[in-house]
This record gives sequence, structure tokens and C-alpha cells, in this order.
Amino acid sequence: MKLIIGNKNYSSWSLRGWLAVKQSGLHFDEILVNIGGEEWATAKKESGEIMPAGKVPILWDGETVIWDSLAIMEYCGDKVGRDRFWPKDETARGMARSMVAEMHSSYMSLRRECPMNMRKRFDGVNISEDTKGDIVRILTLWAEARARFGQGGPYLFGTFGAADIFYAPIVSRFLTYGIGVPGFAEAYMQAIWEHEWMQQWLTSAEDEQWVLEQYETNASAK
Repeated sequence: MKLIIGNKNYSSWSLRGWLAVKQSGLHFDEILVNIGGEEWATAKKESGEIMPAGKVPILWDGETVIWDSLAIMEYCGDKVGRDRFWPKDETARGMARSMVAEMHSSYMSLRRECPMNMRKRFDGVNISEDTKGDIVRILTLWAEARARFGQGGPYLFGTFGAADIFYAPIVSRFLTYGIGVPGFAEAYMQAIWEHEWMQQWLTSAEDEQWVLEQYETNASAK
């Protein structure tokens, strides 16, 4: 399998796809491209493969092409067993699926105002009411998942799984923009940030030479 991902410092969806394939335990080759540079356009043109919408991540497995983070995770689940990603308990699994779907389709204000930048730390950021609403909603979901189903470990549903994969970039955003969170969320964020795979990704992001200037400043920061 080959996984095409974009800039590790900025591409939240690439992080989700990468974590999903890592969680599967399947071997894959990583192809890193600068989605802000000419090489991405060249790669698409010269690949001879299907690149729907020209977005990352994209997973190639023989003749099969999967081009969405959630689809990649579900494809990997089909190959290795869904229990590797989702809680075994039916009620917990229902909540986890709902949380992942909501992350996949929601929180547009937070995404717009606080794009992922793993290397950066902003002080005194003033966020809009819409973004505050997104943050409160996320923290509410985290609190419920941890309280109801998190007894088996430090992650949302105890053990590391699909919900953690999809909310990992949110952890990065909260750290980058200095979002204040309650103690339980701090503990959860620490567990995600210190996860071996997150540290691998972060090290690569810090070593990355590509810089996308539009994500290096924040108009709301003091």
C-alpha cells in the first residue's frame, strides 16, 4: 500500500489518514508531498493514477484507490477487523461513530480560525463566538465519552481508536492556539500528544522545510 500525505505541519486530514493506517498495523509506503508547491500539481499530472479532487490523503492498495480519511479508516477496518478501530460495546461504538462523523463534517469555524500548525504557538488569541461554540461542543463530547466509556485507558473510549484518530488534530489546534480546557481534557490531550505515533509525526513536522505563510500568522493573536 502507498499513502500520499501532505505537509505534516499543516495537513490535519493527512494526519488522520496516516494514524488510521498506522492503527491497522498494515505495511505501507509513505509519499509526502508539499500541497502548497508546484510538486503536488506535477505529482498529480505524472502519476497516471486516479486522484479524485486532488486532495490528500490518498491510499493506493493495488488497483484500489481511497481518497478520504474516513474512507481510508473504514477500508483498513475491513481488512484487519473493525474492533481495532471501534469499541466492542454497541452503545460505545454508536457514540464513537457519531463523534467521528461529526468531526468529519462539522466545526467549520474552528477549522477556519485555527488551522493546524504543529510547530507554532500563538499567545492571546481572540476567537469568535462560533469558534467558542465549536470548542464547547468538542469538550462536551470528550467529557461524555471519557465519563461513560473511558475507564479502560487514557483515551476517549479507553483504548486508542477511531475517535482519537479523528480528534488528534483538534488536540494540536488547542495547543497551538492556547485554548484553555478543564483538567480531564488536559489529561486526554497529554495522552494523545505523547502517543508514539503523534511524536513520530511531530518530529517530521518540525524537520519539514516547507512553510505555508498563510498559516504562520493569526490575525486574532496579540
